[in-house]
Amino acid sequence: MKLAVVLLLLLTMVAPRLQAAPFVPSGQPAENLTASIVTFQPGSLYWQRFGHNALLIRDTRSGRAISFNYGIFDFAAPNFFLNFARGHMTYRVVPNYLERDLLNYQAEGRWALEQRLNLDARQIGLLRDYLEWNVQPENAEYGYDYFISNCSTRVRDALDYAMAGGLKPQLVGHATEATWRSEATKLISPDALLMVVMDLALGPTADKPIDLWQQSFAPLVLMQALRGATVTDGDGRVLPLIGREVRLLPGGGVSDPPDHAPDLRLQFLLAGVALAAVLLGLAKFRGAVTARWLLMPIAVGFSLLCGLSGVLLALLWGATEHWAGWRNESLLLVNPLSLWLAGSLLLYPRPRWRPARLTRRIAMLLVVTSLIAVLLRFVPGVAQQNLHWALLLLPVHAALAWIFWHAKSPPDEL
Repeated sequence: MKLAVVLLLLLTMVAPRLQAAPFVPSGQPAENLTASIVTFQPGSLYWQRFGHNALLIRDTRSGRAISFNYGIFDFAAPNFFLNFARGHMTYRVVPNYLERDLLNYQAEGRWALEQRLNLDARQIGLLRDYLEWNVQPENAEYGYDYFISNCSTRVRDALDYAMAGGLKPQLVGHATEATWRSEATKLISPDALLMVVMDLALGPTADKPIDLWQQSFAPLVLMQALRGATVTDGDGRVLPLIGREVRLLPGGGVSDPPDHAPDLRLQFLLAGVALAAVLLGLAKFRGAVTARWLLMPIAVGFSLLCGLSGVLLALLWGATEHWAGWRNESLLLVNPLSLWLAGSLLLYPRPRWRPARLTRRIAMLLVVTSLIAVLLRFVPGVAQQNLHWALLLLPVHAALAWIFWHAKSPPDEL
């Protein structure tokens, strides 16, 4: 198929879902084409925080440059947010003129870097055939996953195909200091609240060490990794994979992500101790009406937040395909049983408030489960890095347990 056919697809971005056709390469070399990877700086909106990359095919005769963009989604798609919550996300690959792409990123103040690939005509022909097959309406959609099937991994895999599997061995097994959690929280950290929510939602699988192949789910990591990769051409020569790099957009409107994920342990510990001290201080003056009414919304809000977070973590594990959130040990810290405590604490302003024995035991149970979450950090083979959450929540759970246990129960209680 001629590259010009791809241009027609630009007029048919939205098409009905059809039966996928098998890929059969034409075997025709691409003497007049060059191939590149274009990496775009992470943006300021939350869905732009990971950055973006695309494969670029240039026609040296016509001057046309077509970028193939994976990771395209549509908020207006039927049941988009429901499917997002369930982990059933369908994204697509879309071709576009490079000039149009650059206009969008330039308006956002994001830089763009083109890495021109030292692929020979046969390899570029394979890449061209694959991309032209992939953007056909019946082949364009794919199941999206943040870590293993996104815009960067699709670009990486297409390039590996064109190199006859020559890229993957150079990245697989290449040890890094990264995990899924550290890379994701680093990239999303400019949005502090979203980073905290994402960090709480990730389970132990997200804390396993990943190699450079896996880490290249992040476009900036793939960009760096390709600089050290090589390619073997048709004559058996080993060449650097990257021939040259060209800055297409200067950027300057957005800051680059930090080098490392933030360490939250000290901040969370100070916040947890401070909140616990406030609760205990107000409880000491329980005889004052003002103290009771001040303590109640703080304690109820904390318990509701913990309880509802626990419900969401349980649903994430049991009712969705978000595998990175399964078996989340933070359920020991944000337990749905906190909702029971919230109901009792609503009555705290009453002068004769007396929690039931079951309620007091639940309060103590939450302290015990929080301690278990801390002790698990010392068990060999336990991977989840949630100590900072324990440092935040354990002091508050302990303070609430003290408040419950120092309120006398009615004598006729079972």
